[in-house]
Amino acid sequence: MGGVLKLCSNSKCKKWEFHFKSCKNRHCPQCGAFEKAQWLEAQKKWILPIYYYHVVFTIDHVFNPLVAFNQKLLFNLFIETAAQLLKEFGRKYLGGEIGFSMVLHTWGQMIQDHLHLHFIVTGGALVSSPTGYSWNAASREYLFPVDLLSNQFRNRFCFEISKRWADGKLNTNDGALDVQAMLTEALSKDWEVYIQAPLYEKEKLIEYLGRYIFRIAISNHRIVAVGKDTVTFKYFDNRNKKGKQKKMLGKGKEKLMTLPAIEFIRRFLSHVLPDGFVRVRHFGLHHSSCRAKLQQARHVLGLPFELPAILKLKFLDWFKKITGSDEDPRICKFCGKGLMLPVREFGPVHGWRLKLISYLEVFASRRNAFA
Repeated sequence: MGGVLKLCSNSKCKKWEFHFKSCKNRHCPQCGAFEKAQWLEAQKKWILPIYYYHVVFTIDHVFNPLVAFNQKLLFNLFIETAAQLLKEFGRKYLGGEIGFSMVLHTWGQMIQDHLHLHFIVTGGALVSSPTGYSWNAASREYLFPVDLLSNQFRNRFCFEISKRWADGKLNTNDGALDVQAMLTEALSKDWEVYIQAPLYEKEKLIEYLGRYIFRIAISNHRIVAVGKDTVTFKYFDNRNKKGKQKKMLGKGKEKLMTLPAIEFIRRFLSHVLPDGFVRVRHFGLHHSSCRAKLQQARHVLGLPFELPAILKLKFLDWFKKITGSDEDPRICKFCGKGLMLPVREFGPVHGWRLKLISYLEVFASRRNAFA
């Protein structure tokens, strides 16, 4: 991606260093922190003075091989099926329009295939009547009947799979994948849909939703060792948790896993989404087409009718906030007086040019150390 050569503005220092440009890929484990902060700020427009539920839908792992060959089609089917059911349950049990937002996760703690959706759902619904609008709040301990929701989700998703299979829309790897056997096994099981009562502040739920918007599978801090042919990383074994309604924002017992390097890379890359696929989506009162209804919900809940203005973050202000320091992040780490300012850019480099840049980095660090 190229980079920038930066030079200290202090005439008595003049030390320099290379800074490589961010790749800006939404899957990169190092990019996207500022973009995520801006996204979280934008979510404030739909926040209401109510409690929110955390709902998780998971499809049976028997479909994992089929998903691998039909990612975009089955990702969309998964999201549409779960979202439609939530809308229907909102109308049936709360009598109106609920709001919810979701993010698709395709991985588990061990970077294995584990396809699930995280939803933030309003603890109540906007009810329309001939006399106007009102808000019907859900019980703090109960949103929807979870067993019924799980069964209907399983049955509807499997029905939609069978329809697409019959219509020849599924890639079965030249017939190697036995869709009928998958359907039979999936329908014989209880599926996992969790509804977590509002134990956390809505801001924490939104932060959880946004945690993997611009990154996937694993964070750098979880990698504890990289050997010649292996990678060792930390994970939390959530299977140690007890009870069906788990505390989904909690963590299980911390353990270590070592994988062959090739398998680690394979697992990581298996979670890269298809081009153009939208991982985060909004529905009901959270959707842009329902802004008028959202304003009505704000009004009946005692908020100003107009939606709040979204603050455009400034990078330096944001950086100082997360570091807890008022110091300019551009201040030279060598002299502590000048600013490290860009003086020259260089384009993407490959082959011997990349090695040359590496040598220059080493030279710069040694020069700066002994200057």
